[in-house]
Amino acid sequence: MLVSALVVAIAEIGDKTQLLAIILATRFKKPVPIILGILTATLANHALAALVGSEASRFLDGAWFRWAIAISFIAMAAWALIPDKADDDMPGGASRYGVFLTTTIAFFLVEMGDKTQIATVALGARFHNVLLVAAGTTLGMMAANIPAVYLGEAATKIVPLKYVRLGAALIFLGLGVWAGIEAFKG
Repeated sequence: MLVSALVVAIAEIGDKTQLLAIILATRFKKPVPIILGILTATLANHALAALVGSEASRFLDGAWFRWAIAISFIAMAAWALIPDKADDDMPGGASRYGVFLTTTIAFFLVEMGDKTQIATVALGARFHNVLLVAAGTTLGMMAANIPAVYLGEAATKIVPLKYVRLGAALIFLGLGVWAGIEAFKG
């Protein structure tokens, strides 16, 4: 669970979902429903992602699959170095659905195919524990996004994102090397 939380918390800094959290916070100025929406969306999204990773690894077990997991972590290291930008086509006002539902839907959709979701799939495949992986990645997402909601745009000025991306890349690279050594052993 700690590995999952650390990997996702670091990968989330500067990620498009964290930028979305900042945008939602500055737009709606209602932190509690935004945080609850992020929590709900992340629990659903990451539980599914961890389940997909865990189940895929059961059916696709073999040396080539272990190498694929190792390579996916290394690819995530490269991807972590690429800065994300906020999408301009974020959903408009919250008048139709309310702040909570707007946040939940927007966060769930923006998280699809995101670095942290793909990392959750890989972590699920690596550790085979859906509950602990989903709990850890959700904890990591919340650790990165709660300060973003409360601090808004100021949070992006506190942490030098260039160095955070580098740290995330090194963690993913380390996980990739670790998984590669495990695949090599056999």
